[in-house]
Amino acid sequence: MTVSTLEDIKRVLEAVLLSASVPLSLNELKRVFEVELHNDFLRRALEELRQDWQDRAAELTQTAEGWRFQSRPEYQAYIDRLNPEKPPKYSRATLETLAIIAYRQPVTRGDIEEIRGVAVNSQIVRTLEERGWIEVVGHKDVPGRPALFATTRQFLGDLNLRALSELPALPELAKETLFAEEPATGE
Repeated sequence: MTVSTLEDIKRVLEAVLLSASVPLSLNELKRVFEVELHNDFLRRALEELRQDWQDRAAELTQTAEGWRFQSRPEYQAYIDRLNPEKPPKYSRATLETLAIIAYRQPVTRGDIEEIRGVAVNSQIVRTLEERGWIEVVGHKDVPGRPALFATTRQFLGDLNLRALSELPALPELAKETLFAEEPATGE
């Protein structure tokens, strides 16, 4: 098959993305073509493909991990009937820890404990790491060199976000808690 028009390129992108089990980046998508495509041209083709699928049960979306087709949220109840497994339930402590990491990253375990006012159970951190939502991105330059945690691209992808700036706004009370001034030390 010769790929020579924008419509041909859109069909190839559609086939590749529909058969992919994971989101694909622009660089991965460019590799499927025999000719070099510029990023702007590829983005235009993807945007047109997104428009082509606008009134269908599936949609083309871009997340931090790349481009993917997914079912629209309003059809989730029907899909769940095929696979009645319950999604994992996370404790309030786990969700609070994840929120602190997402909005304040990078943070140490001590930072999380200071904000929450209680010790962080090791299992909470392990659960979030196993889920692929957080990772160690470095170590704080203080005695003991505690690990610095941040969210991953998979976290953004699972929430259907392209960037952290797309996280929902925090209610005022949460802002006051998460972004309170650091206490002065040594006085």
